[in-house]
Amino acid sequence: MKPILRKLFLLAVASAFGGLAMGQNLSSYVNPFIGTKSMGHTFPGACVPHGIVQLSPDTDTIPHNVNGAYQKDVYKYCAGYQYDDKTIVGFSHTHLSGTGHSDLGDILIMPFTGQPKMNPGEAGKPRSGYRSAFSHTNEQARPGYYCVLLDDYGIKAELTATERVGVHKYTFPKGESQKMILDLIHGIYGYDGKVLWANVRVENDTLLTGYRITNGWARTNYTYFAISFSKPIVSYTHVDREKQKYSGFWRKFRSKDNFPEMGGRKIVACFDFGESTTPLEVKVALSAVGTAGAVNNLKVEAAAKSFDALAAEATQKWDKELSVVEAKGNSDQLVMLYTSLYHTLINPSVYMDVDGRYRGIDHEIHQADGFTNYTVFSVWDTYRALHPLFNLINRDRNKDMVASMLAHYQQSVHGALPVWSHMGNENWCMIGYHGVSVVADALVKGLVNDQPLALKAMNSSANIPYYDGIDDYRRLGYVPFDKSGSGSSITLEYAYDDWTIYRSALLMGNDSLAKVFRNRAMSYKNVFDPSLGFARGRMSDGSWKKDFSLLSTHGEGFIEGNSWNYSFYVPHDVRGLMQQMGGDRIFVQRLDSLFSMHLPDEFFAHTEDVTREGLLGCYVHGNEPSHHVAYLYSWSSQPWKTQYWVREIMNRMYRNTIDGLCGNDDCGQMSAWYVFSAMGFYPVCPGSNQYIIGAPYLPYMKVKVGEGKFIEIRAPKVSDANRYIRSVMLNGKPYAKAYFTYDDLKDGAVIDFEMASKPNKKRVFGANERPYSLSEEK
Repeated sequence: MKPILRKLFLLAVASAFGGLAMGQNLSSYVNPFIGTKSMGHTFPGACVPHGIVQLSPDTDTIPHNVNGAYQKDVYKYCAGYQYDDKTIVGFSHTHLSGTGHSDLGDILIMPFTGQPKMNPGEAGKPRSGYRSAFSHTNEQARPGYYCVLLDDYGIKAELTATERVGVHKYTFPKGESQKMILDLIHGIYGYDGKVLWANVRVENDTLLTGYRITNGWARTNYTYFAISFSKPIVSYTHVDREKQKYSGFWRKFRSKDNFPEMGGRKIVACFDFGESTTPLEVKVALSAVGTAGAVNNLKVEAAAKSFDALAAEATQKWDKELSVVEAKGNSDQLVMLYTSLYHTLINPSVYMDVDGRYRGIDHEIHQADGFTNYTVFSVWDTYRALHPLFNLINRDRNKDMVASMLAHYQQSVHGALPVWSHMGNENWCMIGYHGVSVVADALVKGLVNDQPLALKAMNSSANIPYYDGIDDYRRLGYVPFDKSGSGSSITLEYAYDDWTIYRSALLMGNDSLAKVFRNRAMSYKNVFDPSLGFARGRMSDGSWKKDFSLLSTHGEGFIEGNSWNYSFYVPHDVRGLMQQMGGDRIFVQRLDSLFSMHLPDEFFAHTEDVTREGLLGCYVHGNEPSHHVAYLYSWSSQPWKTQYWVREIMNRMYRNTIDGLCGNDDCGQMSAWYVFSAMGFYPVCPGSNQYIIGAPYLPYMKVKVGEGKFIEIRAPKVSDANRYIRSVMLNGKPYAKAYFTYDDLKDGAVIDFEMASKPNKKRVFGANERPYSLSEEK
């Protein structure tokens, strides 16, 4: 749908409902193209909520490295799709949503006509390979469905999906022979040698089975598949673009053409289905267990259903998930809200067959007992808001995600909860051991079935001596800069994680363990230079890093951030942080400066994840470590400034345009921040039971938190001008605290906000009304 037509359509929908989005057809408010073009764009293709199959166009084949040398342009292709590209290489079945690093792009299919070309060619050389030009004029996307015209072939390509099956429908020009490429070399963040082995079997004239094993971000990724066709294969061929140094006695066969078994490291196959009479439908089922599992997934989820029926089911699944929120607002606000909610429902992804079997972190096959196993845990990002959001709007799903994390711990030779894991692999990306935060946040809310196992897993994850400076951290109370270039940010994040273990141990009555981790939770103080009141790189001998820059995001002791931003990362002890900075007045001044000062480009030129569009002053919303910062005014003498800045961030950093996100969505974290903030509160410190009040963004929201249970948020006068809270009512009674608790919200609530154009400076929170801080704990 053209952008102008889409805009008119959404305005018509908003008018029809009086600006109130509710009930069915909520998918029409989602714009799958919203992302960030300069970084890892989200993918616009077809999936169902939390499905492992995420079937989407890939628009180029930029490798991660060439002979070991990193190719910087690959960063834009984290999701495989770039809106500015003019060609489509094909449609692959696995993607990551808006991540700052990548993998996958498994099992690429491309329909074509004419003579076969067994490589994708180059974007700058039209018709140099099997890729095709396309135009956004002939491209549509909505949740669960994607459609595009492949201009070079005149083929209409339509995609939909179930949880484990990608479904294609290709309408060829009449009279043309229907042909299809199956490329088992292609991958996102690929490189020469990434595919360790691939195999295809032609089981009969309408069924293929096979697998490929890759070595990428997921160190050893097994992807088994079963592919069924709506028409019989007439003929087929394949090439192996890597000459085998030893072929054994397979050499006795003429295996290139019409030979039913293909194997190699660089396999590309071509299938001919004869002259076009009806559309060709292709169903691709995935499994990490084996080809039999893939065949069974295909049979159970898709075998007896047409493309149109499966597309309708996908739409129904999305409408059901999106209907957890009803909201009133203008068309752009509703599109941004429901697109954000859509993004939160993509990952983590189901990672088991329909019979409950899955490949574990130990690469053994396990049976999920009483839970659904999930993968794609971008925990450094998603512990902050995505998992806490699930603990409100979909607790059963998050219980299964926590159970998946605990199974991960049991299978891990390191005894660790997930750090950043996908496809039965731990890729160890980013810092901290934030799996403990996800488990702790669920535990304190009563959503963990095996609490002793959970505490054991958290304690184990925090005591792996060879993991990222933990040995030094336990010995010195901080991770030294001369041992790790990110040492100060690691220390700050460990201290928060340790606080979540402390609270969990305290809840479970393990006082001795609680004491250990309470002491560790205070370690953040060890990287604050008292002469500056800022966090700073510290050496093993206790001295401070020399030639220190507060502004630089590179080489100063912090990962993907600078001292100005990371110095506000003490979510569990904000009042203690104030004292480190010199008290309330200086704390507020520094928050004010953070949002208003200018950060010159030179200070983030070498940091891919910090870009100009993600900055508000020196505040970096485009990267996660600062997502809580606007809410910190609530601990101070000027809490109304949270109300001002949260709305500024929402207006400036989230827009209904193709490049509408200010940074990577990172598997839904950027979007979960928006959903929470639209409701008017945010979980600054997951692992506590508090949600810090910001300000509502929309005049009305109704959020389902259980069967027949809703949080109803009413702010009829709210606007960009009326962004300040005059007063709050909770369930019809005046409410004076700076936060809501989980108990306030979990069974439903009615929240009334009286809004005004000027701040209510009398609405300041004393010791009994302000949020929790460890230093003030009694």
